[in-house]
Amino acid sequence: MKKIVISLGGSLIVPDKIDFKFLDKFKKTLRKHYSTYKFIVVCGGGSIARKYIEALKKEGKSERELSQAGIRVTRMNSLFLIQFFGKEANDSLPLDMHEIKSNLIKNSVVFCGALRFSEKSTSDTTAAKLANYLKTEFVNITNVKGLYTSDPKKDKNAKFIKNISWKDFEKMALKSKYSPGQHFVLDQQAAILIKKHKTPTYIIDKNLKNLERILKNKKFDGTLISG
Repeated sequence: MKKIVISLGGSLIVPDKIDFKFLDKFKKTLRKHYSTYKFIVVCGGGSIARKYIEALKKEGKSERELSQAGIRVTRMNSLFLIQFFGKEANDSLPLDMHEIKSNLIKNSVVFCGALRFSEKSTSDTTAAKLANYLKTEFVNITNVKGLYTSDPKKDKNAKFIKNISWKDFEKMALKSKYSPGQHFVLDQQAAILIKKHKTPTYIIDKNLKNLERILKNKKFDGTLISG
């Protein structure tokens, strides 16, 4: 049985309101592949986390406290998805990698949030660590279709990058300074980890046909980070 780690952006779980249509399709997509895959889904915090972080920042809270607020939201989102998936998923929130591995024995899909505070990290780092621990590939589902030369929402001349090496991706990620609740397809620590452990990593948007194509080892519309 293959395993795969998915980092699911919080902005896809709860944009302005719960995106039921997307989440229902996400559940049905994973369900189609339970006979060949075990899924580990790491939930992001999204806009809710950023709102909490912004308010706490104004109060002068430390970076650690800002990150902990984000971690709590990722866990809340994962608890919601545990309920949403029901019996197909784990029935309690795992807080370390060993618990996740144990849950995979009896569950087709295991949800978690960020596992613990780690400096300059988001839930992407948790997903990258899990992909190495479980020796799997890593899929990041976010709100853009992949990696661009610059932010496509701000720069109309931004060019899409279909394939990039771990080394070049790490250079791109490290050009920007980390901040809790930041926007980038993967955080800086995750970029370092996937390069170190040579983890094949896919960046795709909410069009779940692309997730299906990746699971079937077919061409997909997104970015592949590899050797």
